[in-house]
Amino acid sequence: MHALRNAAWSAAMYANSAARVAWRARSRPRFRTETRMTFVVGSPRSGTTFLAGALGELDGVVDLGELQPVKAAIPRLASLPEDEAGRRLRSIVDRVRTLGLSRHLRAVEQTPEVVFVVRAALDAFPEARAIHLVRDGRDVVCSLLERGWLSATRGGVDDVGAAYGNHPRFWVEPGRQDEFRTTSETRRAAWVWRAHVTAGRSVRHARLLELRYEDLVRRPDETADRIAAHTGLDREQLAVALGGVHDRSVGRWQTDLDAAQLADVEAEAGSLLRELGYADGSAAGVDAAIDRQPPSVVQLGDDA
Repeated sequence: MHALRNAAWSAAMYANSAARVAWRARSRPRFRTETRMTFVVGSPRSGTTFLAGALGELDGVVDLGELQPVKAAIPRLASLPEDEAGRRLRSIVDRVRTLGLSRHLRAVEQTPEVVFVVRAALDAFPEARAIHLVRDGRDVVCSLLERGWLSATRGGVDDVGAAYGNHPRFWVEPGRQDEFRTTSETRRAAWVWRAHVTAGRSVRHARLLELRYEDLVRRPDETADRIAAHTGLDREQLAVALGGVHDRSVGRWQTDLDAAQLADVEAEAGSLLRELGYADGSAAGVDAAIDRQPPSVVQLGDDA
C-alpha cells in the first residue's frame, strides 16, 4: 500500500508539473529537441523565481518553474555519485518536458535546491548553463522569517510533501542535527542561506555564473549584458524582462531584524557575509563589494 501511495504521489507531481509547463509554453510542439537550457539556483528567497520568470518571457524560452519531481528528488540525488545523480536528474527533467510538450523550447529550471547537485546537472546537460543567485543573507533571513517555513510551531507540508518546521534538512551537517532543531528560527534561516550559498560557491565551472540581486537592482544593463554573454540569450529582450525587478527589499534587515536576531545571523553566517562583502550592510558597502568582484562574476538576487 505504501509503494502504491508513493507511485500515485509521483504520478501526480509529474502531471502537475507537465500541465504547468504546457500552459507556460503556449506554443505548438515541434519535432525537435532544444538541448540548451538554464538552471537558476541559489538559496530560497534569493531571486530564483524572478530571474527564471524573466528569462521565460524571452522568445523560444519556457520557464519550467520549480519542478516538483526534481524538488522531491534532490535529497536523494545529493547523496549519490555525480554521474548517477546527473543521469537521474536528466531523466526527470526530460520526462516533464516531454509530457509538457515543450522539448522544442529552451528550458529554464528554477528549483533552488539544485544548487546542491549543480555540477551533476551541468555534466548531464552538456549544453546547459547555470546561474547562481546570491543575495544579502540578512535580507534572505527576513524573507524566510516572514514565510515561517522554519518555525518550530509550523505544521503542514510543502508542494512535494516535505514537512515545514524545525526538523533538520538533508543539508544540515552531520552532528549538528540537534542544534538545528533547538536553535532560534533566525539562526535556522541564516543556516539555510549559508548552506545553499556555500554549495553554489564551492563549484567552479565555466558554465556557471554567479549573480547578485543588488547588482541587478543598481546595474540592470550590465547584468543583462553578462547574462546574455553567458547564456546566448537576446540581450535586448533580457534588458526589458529584467526591468521588472524592484529594490524595496534591499537592505530590509536594517529595520526588520533586532540586535538579538542579528547576533544569531552573525553566529551562523557572519564569516560568509564578510567574505561576500555584505558585512557592514550599507549601500556604500554593497556597492564597494560589487566593484571588487572580478569581471566573470555578476551580482543578482530575490523575488521576496
